[in-house]
Amino acid sequence: MHTRAEQLAAFDRLLTIMDELREKCPWDRKQTFESLRQNTIEETYELASALIKEDLDEIAKELGDVLLHVVFYAKIGSEQNAFDIADVCNRISDKLIFRHPHVYGEQKAQNAEEVSTLWEQVKLKEKGGNTSVLGGVPSSLPALVKAYRIQDKVANVGFDWEHPDDVWNKVKEEIAEFEQEMIGSQDATNNTKAEQEFGDILFAMVNAARLYKIRPDNALEKTNQKFIKRFNYIESKANEKGHALKDMTLEEMDALWNESKTLE
Repeated sequence: MHTRAEQLAAFDRLLTIMDELREKCPWDRKQTFESLRQNTIEETYELASALIKEDLDEIAKELGDVLLHVVFYAKIGSEQNAFDIADVCNRISDKLIFRHPHVYGEQKAQNAEEVSTLWEQVKLKEKGGNTSVLGGVPSSLPALVKAYRIQDKVANVGFDWEHPDDVWNKVKEEIAEFEQEMIGSQDATNNTKAEQEFGDILFAMVNAARLYKIRPDNALEKTNQKFIKRFNYIESKANEKGHALKDMTLEEMDALWNESKTLE
């Protein structure tokens, strides 16, 4: 690993390159906060994908891409005399110190759960911070992630199940309500109530995942990757035999699916 001096030198190198690109490269020179926004979102998702795969080389690469965007925004901010990279670093440092009174102050926290509860209390006291428990949940979060954050925040102020197992009655209740709505529906393709009931199932399942220390977005993405791998196996085997997938029976595809499972 590098020394702190080497780390600072590497960061200084990146800042210098950013200064040069902003001055000499036509593409870099024309970028704005708005023009970079979508690229930043894409880079963040690419980092998230690398994290799921636990690919350390890919994680380092994607972290660099995300860091570039942080430096880029800070450079644009400095050109507008609004803020620079020092302001960015100092603000997050100040926030970390303020939000860790159990490290930099006199309050105590014995475990991660107590720290989470303390954080929610501190955030409500923060200058310029949230005035309500759910005020800090970004409206633009993906729905699955947002549901988890909502439930996590209210749990930290005591609005939670007394026992994790209690959540399963709620899950079963929501599934039953959805089934009943679908049974009585005259038009299953255009049923707003059924959509609401299905959303309730997902929300309850996210709650269950939280109580059992499972990140639902991570769990679903791992299942996505598993499905892709197995379906790609079906496709490759079909190609080897000169078969088109649309011409295969479901039984033939199921056989290949099960074959792919045995190889995992």
